[in-house]
Amino acid sequence: MTTPEVDDQPLDPAAMLALSREQQSKVNTSYARPMVYMLGSWAIAWGIGFLVLWSGVPATNSPVFVPQPAATIIFAALIIAASVTCAVLGIRMNRGIRGSSNYAGAVYGATWSIGSTAAAAIGVALLNAGLSSDLAGLFFPAIYSLVVGIIYLAGAAIWRDKSQLILGIWIIAVGSIAPFFGYPGNFLLMSILGGGGFAVGAIAIAVSLASTRKKVSRG
Repeated sequence: MTTPEVDDQPLDPAAMLALSREQQSKVNTSYARPMVYMLGSWAIAWGIGFLVLWSGVPATNSPVFVPQPAATIIFAALIIAASVTCAVLGIRMNRGIRGSSNYAGAVYGATWSIGSTAAAAIGVALLNAGLSSDLAGLFFPAIYSLVVGIIYLAGAAIWRDKSQLILGIWIIAVGSIAPFFGYPGNFLLMSILGGGGFAVGAIAIAVSLASTRKKVSRG
């Protein structure tokens, strides 16, 4: 009785390690790359948007004055664009990953639109109830900071991402502190610390992603 030849050869440990690193890099990239764009979009929306709102208040003596109606439109457009960007990227974050469900990404993406719409509805209801424009200027940035921060905390729980955890806590803290600076000082604080926080987060993740790619390419 002859023993059948075995064609399968044992995998080289170095090749197995390289394959493992490559697969891990793909998974990390599928999460990290969208996060860079998501944080970048909020950095632009908050950094420029709140600065434009601040410059639209005559009392600030801003070197560049933007009429309040125009400033409001610009800010709203930037926030909507950032929300849509995050919704689309959030829905697509899990796609292409074997064994991963799209449900978490879809819910995460939809939460941006749901949360923003709910915050706006509450604000409009308060305005209809007699909320002054100065108090509205304190309320809306604070409520949006709370919504955005909580969504990032949820993302941190879903994907076990410490960067989203830190950022979520930071944004909630900024939104909670900003009202104490009064109107329109809170706009400037939100622009610098809020937009700046998103920018730092985007840069940190981009650098980490580039470092991971280099390690994988070097083997």
